[in-house]
Amino acid sequence: MSYEVTANRKRPSDFESLVGQEFVVTTLKNSLTQGRIAHAYLFAGPRGVGKTSAARILAKALNCEKGPTPHPCGVCTQCREISSGSALDVIEIDGASNTSVNDVREIKDEVLFAPASGRYKVYIIDEVHMLSNSAFNALLKTIEEPPPYIVFIFATTEIHKVPPTIRSRCQQFNFRLIPLETIFTKLQEASTDLGIQAEEAALLWIAKEATGSLRDAYTIFDQVISFAEGNLTLKKIQDKLGLTGFDRVNTLVELLSAGKGNEALRLFDEVMTSGVAVEQFVIELTDYYRSLLFLKMGIQKPSLLGYTVDRFSSEVLQTLSVRQIEKALSLLLELYRNLRYSINGRFEVELVLSRLADLRNYLSREELLERIQALRRELRYATGESTGQKGIEPKGTLGTGIKRGSLQVEREINSEPSSGALPEEGETEDGWQEEVTPQAERIPQIGIEAIKEKSELETSQRQGIIASLKRKKLTLSSTLEKAEAWRWQGNTLIIVFRNKFSADLVQADLALVTQKVREVLGREVEVVVHFEPSKTDPDGGVANNKGARSSETEPSEGGKEDRIEIARKVFRGEIIQ
Repeated sequence: MSYEVTANRKRPSDFESLVGQEFVVTTLKNSLTQGRIAHAYLFAGPRGVGKTSAARILAKALNCEKGPTPHPCGVCTQCREISSGSALDVIEIDGASNTSVNDVREIKDEVLFAPASGRYKVYIIDEVHMLSNSAFNALLKTIEEPPPYIVFIFATTEIHKVPPTIRSRCQQFNFRLIPLETIFTKLQEASTDLGIQAEEAALLWIAKEATGSLRDAYTIFDQVISFAEGNLTLKKIQDKLGLTGFDRVNTLVELLSAGKGNEALRLFDEVMTSGVAVEQFVIELTDYYRSLLFLKMGIQKPSLLGYTVDRFSSEVLQTLSVRQIEKALSLLLELYRNLRYSINGRFEVELVLSRLADLRNYLSREELLERIQALRRELRYATGESTGQKGIEPKGTLGTGIKRGSLQVEREINSEPSSGALPEEGETEDGWQEEVTPQAERIPQIGIEAIKEKSELETSQRQGIIASLKRKKLTLSSTLEKAEAWRWQGNTLIIVFRNKFSADLVQADLALVTQKVREVLGREVEVVVHFEPSKTDPDGGVANNKGARSSETEPSEGGKEDRIEIARKVFRGEIIQ
């Protein structure tokens, strides 16, 4: 017996074996059961999903000796002749090669004759969108009012090219792409029928490459089993078909995410030397980044990824963000479009690989805007410190240095007041009454020497708090590193600063600092920021009203250095002397 390709050998012979098209099958079976048989059907959908097979099954259902029936017997003369393609009353026409109006006129003449032996005379016109406009116009009257024994079945992959006048005269059925899981199951059945041991990864790759077309899957399957020698593996497919291979792509992306562009380019050279086409390499690399994007968004379905989750590099997933992966996909898609116009496709790929090696430093517009806004806020606070403008001080502060809530910027208690007593509680030096929040309790005013007598926060805990904040807000963690001391007073953690700008900056995000401190320590604590001027300050900090305003209007050298350091970290620059 002559060899028969898998696509023909596994072609559906009844509605039950037509997989992936439940809507079409249900509708046709019900119409046959109820005797509601239309004179024209239009089957539209992608290639290889069962349009022609459904047309032949419908023809058998109409002409079966037990019919019309939704379950053709498959053994009667009509069923066997239709299956073999020799039935006189079922005429299959290729619309791509019979496009002229003369071919349609022949059909118009033939429909006047009754079927030879069957119940219906069925015309199956494949790729009907290829007919000319004149041919379509010649068909209009025939398909609208044909003889009662005539049934037209049109099949097309491009429904938009079929004139609306034709579509309005037909019952339209839209065929869908077949799910990957269904194709995978059918491939397993085919390999079992042939007695071939097939690796699941290999069949999954074939099903994914078929992109929803069962016929394409069977075609690829026939190709790969010719060199499988009874044992089909993904490694054999990659070697024989000239594919990059998942493992090599995985290694390449790991090198790129680590910034090792030179090693990645050397590995790319090895891939090209092994005979992989440039276009194929770009397709596989793009597909890998697409799978990474799905994983970052929590999608772990193997049918979408093409591989199981554990095969993807965890280092790459931790290093790259969603925005960075989206940028990589954008670069690769643009690369594929540009390959056909390039003087050398390899040069284009090497340029993109060099850019991908620097991907971990990429910032999206949203992230860049957020950092610029943070820098503006910090510079605005610094300007407010130097000019003494109360309107732009951090939220929760007053011009006199007294803070609301849990932050109390204390006066220098150890220095002698120059004149008068301190303002009463709730009253500022300017005479305004401060609205004190009932829940906020004032920390007793203490000097730096008194604080140093208290127990200090452990270094490891302090570093843990700063590291936790670094992932959330870089400038805040950098400022906390400059703290003079971290001291305990009961259940209150006091963070001491010599620089007022740093104290104001931490106060602006005190809620976030408190949250991180509680997470690291694992218990409820209060956090207080304490500003204590250096003893070398000739004014003695805020000893009087004049001294308070002096400290606000004249920025210290340390404050200037802090602002320069913040600007350097935000823009990743260098300080040039």
